[in-house]
Amino acid sequence: GNGYIAADSAIARDMALENPNAFFLSPNGETFHNVTVTGGKQRHEGPLSMKRELRDVARLILDLEESMRAEGTGIELLAREIGQLGKLLGRLEEEKREGERRAMTTGHALQQLDGELLRAQQKLAGCDAEAARLRSEYQQALEAIALAQQQAAEQARKQQELESSFAAAQTAAVAWKERREVTGQQAAAAASRLAALEERRIAAAAALERIERMAGEVSQRLRTLDEQAQGAAAERSQRLIENQQIEQHLLSLQSERESAQARSTQVQRESDDLRTGLQLLEQRLRELRHELDSARDRRGELAAAAAKLASDLEYLGQSCRNELNLGREELMSDLSVMRLEGELLAQEEAAHRELRARLEAMGPVNMMALEEYNEISQRHAFLEAQRKDLLESIENTQATIKELDQVSRQKFEEAFGKINENFQATFRKLFGGGQAFMRLTDLENSTESGIDVIASPPGKKLQNVLLLSGGEKALTALALLVGIFQYQPSPFCLLDEVDAPLDEANVGRFTEMVRELAAQTQFVIITHNKRTMSASPVMYGVTMQEPGVSKIVSVRFGEQATA
Repeated sequence: GNGYIAADSAIARDMALENPNAFFLSPNGETFHNVTVTGGKQRHEGPLSMKRELRDVARLILDLEESMRAEGTGIELLAREIGQLGKLLGRLEEEKREGERRAMTTGHALQQLDGELLRAQQKLAGCDAEAARLRSEYQQALEAIALAQQQAAEQARKQQELESSFAAAQTAAVAWKERREVTGQQAAAAASRLAALEERRIAAAAALERIERMAGEVSQRLRTLDEQAQGAAAERSQRLIENQQIEQHLLSLQSERESAQARSTQVQRESDDLRTGLQLLEQRLRELRHELDSARDRRGELAAAAAKLASDLEYLGQSCRNELNLGREELMSDLSVMRLEGELLAQEEAAHRELRARLEAMGPVNMMALEEYNEISQRHAFLEAQRKDLLESIENTQATIKELDQVSRQKFEEAFGKINENFQATFRKLFGGGQAFMRLTDLENSTESGIDVIASPPGKKLQNVLLLSGGEKALTALALLVGIFQYQPSPFCLLDEVDAPLDEANVGRFTEMVRELAAQTQFVIITHNKRTMSASPVMYGVTMQEPGVSKIVSVRFGEQATA
């Protein structure tokens, strides 16, 4: 077995640390196994002392539970007080928000009044400008009226002079009959001049009447503007009075807000104090619960230790009876049994385990051992020959793999360089300029390296192909495809709507490239682009003249159609 009796607890502890697989029993009943100590009691202690300790632990648990209940009652009272203070704080915060909302509303009203006052001032300034303009127009109208009156007076004077001349002419007509014809002509001319002067007088009178009417309208408008200016001034004074009242109300609201903020600060401070007290109580409660858990754990450990001690004692007694045919009490009372300690005990234990292991490893005596040895020797020689063959095969395979890697790397680098040259030339042809190239992501290991495609269309900087637009990506991919195709051409090439994302200019370059490559390769292109269709010698279309029945239609262009 692996159980031993030591002279005292210190020796048993040291031996257990040196022999972690063995059990060592001390005279006071403690069992040492590696770093674990189980059982054990003082000489004057026994199950009664353990029961007494258990009762003390149970009493301590009851006291802790009672104190926890008291603390819980205090916590509930504090929680109720905190709830009441929280409600008070909520009411104060609501009052604070209401004051802030009223202050905000008053501020908005003040802003609106300021805006209305500003608009009224602007309107008053516009009215002043309009009044000044109308005064200027009125002055100009008065000047025009004076000028028209002068012209009318001049026309009236001329009319009087003509009338007096006409009277003199009529008087002279009686005396001068022999000059009748001349005088008649002069009279006709004077009459025509009189008619013209009369028309001018009528026009001047109409102009004077229109100017007087305009002057009246201007006067009325000036009176209206004066009334509006007076009303705007009165409204401005009223707004100023209202602004002063609003400022006084705003000051009172600000004082109320400050008082509410002070009350809120005081309530917040009291709430923080209560929260601090509650946190202290919760900390004390956690400590009490931790002590209660520790006491419960201690009680469990004591119970487990008692059960472990009883089990170990029973196991040691059973081991002594099975291996030595003696009970534990008889073995302890036998003074002829050698007591080993320290290094000697460890040496004896190691020798015991070694001999037991060797004995168990030997097993029963095998009478066929020689024949089995010969058979195994032949099998070993055969396997050794097979091993040598396998090693040679592995070396040959590795050499072949190395040679294949060198050839494949050489072929890949040759193909990569050629395709890269074709790609650059095709890219410049399709884009009408620019530059593009391919590069390996891992230059040291080209066979397992990735490939980055770098492209720079005309007018753009070098960048990864993923950063290009859709049409540029399609044209770059087409350039790379043509570069690969040029390296290893094929008699047939099928392209499915590769020109869909291309514009007209790029479609033209694409069709030119296809014409050049069509000399050695037959292209079959699926497209919806009219320009691509027009560049092809033969076109095949699929139509459905009847529902569910497809029909193929072919068209030849150019020389193919003539032939």
